[in-house]
Amino acid sequence: MTTMEVPPMNGFSKSNKIGRRNAVPIIHTRGTHYEIGFDIGRTFAKIIQDYISNYRPLQESYLHVYETLEGKKVYNETLACVKEQFPQYVREIEGTADGAEVPFHELFLMHLDDILPNVVEGTQGQQQPVGCTSIICNQPGQEILGHNEDALSETLNHWYLVDAHVIEPGLREEKFTSLSYAGFLPGYTMGYNHHGLVYSINTLSAKTLRSAKTPRYFITRALLGVENFVQAQLTLRNKGYGAAEGFSVNMTFLLQDGDRMFHNAEVGPAEPDSDQSQLCILTASPGETISHCNKYLRLKVPEVTGVIIDSSVHRMEAIQKHSPPKNREDVINILSDQTGNKYRIFQEFGKEDYVKTIAVGIFDCIEKTWSLYTDKPSCNDPILVIPLQLNNNNYLTSSKRP
Repeated sequence: MTTMEVPPMNGFSKSNKIGRRNAVPIIHTRGTHYEIGFDIGRTFAKIIQDYISNYRPLQESYLHVYETLEGKKVYNETLACVKEQFPQYVREIEGTADGAEVPFHELFLMHLDDILPNVVEGTQGQQQPVGCTSIICNQPGQEILGHNEDALSETLNHWYLVDAHVIEPGLREEKFTSLSYAGFLPGYTMGYNHHGLVYSINTLSAKTLRSAKTPRYFITRALLGVENFVQAQLTLRNKGYGAAEGFSVNMTFLLQDGDRMFHNAEVGPAEPDSDQSQLCILTASPGETISHCNKYLRLKVPEVTGVIIDSSVHRMEAIQKHSPPKNREDVINILSDQTGNKYRIFQEFGKEDYVKTIAVGIFDCIEKTWSLYTDKPSCNDPILVIPLQLNNNNYLTSSKRP
């Protein structure tokens, strides 16, 4: 594997000082898991290299813990857990590392999030308000999933869209489009697949994370291949292992029979004596709405304390000051709300903000479009409107299950 030395973070590179760009990079790629990873890495090498060198959790925490004996142990046993289940997704990361000429272990550490410092040092994990806001509107003629993608400020301008068709003998064929942070597997943000899955992800911060369990980035990557709601639930349960961390998924299936149903699934880390994730699902039938930020609303999972929870509480309070959304415009207005003094639904305070809303997505399940905004959607037109291309008789005629 080709590697390179990435200098320590000494402040932001020039690319972090250029302000919010009205640009959506996108790659269309087809091939094996390693090949699509390599093409992503090669195409976005500079963005990935910049992101690694400026990604504060990696440079200030993960790499230091990784150098300890206990850190190596957690890293190795979690990598082994993933390789047993999803060797193809490990190959995707290897391809990205090779294509971008960055170390594999640094990309994998980023996929582990706070697992190493939490398990090894007992630290609380991410305390900053890193997360997202999702709004579901299931009204007659207005079937909308809206999502603010919030991330560390260095992620601004360090993301892209992956439109991938994965074909590898003996494995399930996949075709999807996902917003992806630089160097990360697709899946842990928002997107859709050609079976009609439309989804968004909200980070949830459990107080205690698990070693030798499945990091959430791999579970949500696997979600991109599911065909229906039953498969989605099995994927989230991750029976035999269970999630190492928490997150929630907002989803619907455009090709399902009957009335439109949206679902919010809260996923909790596997408990010590369990081999599967904790899971609680809320369904929005026609005429109902769902809102979710970055706090457990139903599962009784102990959470971190601090601003990520405070931010989520304040954003939910701001959402509740609006009338329940009846249409696309209502969803956009909620996601554009900046009325909070400290925590806002659309997060954009200033150049030095720790967290920003880096993109907004509006899925219209009737028009079958995905509109992407790079700035506040109530004041701007979408920079890109993607028609959702769904299954047909000429696609997936020879799919195989993993």
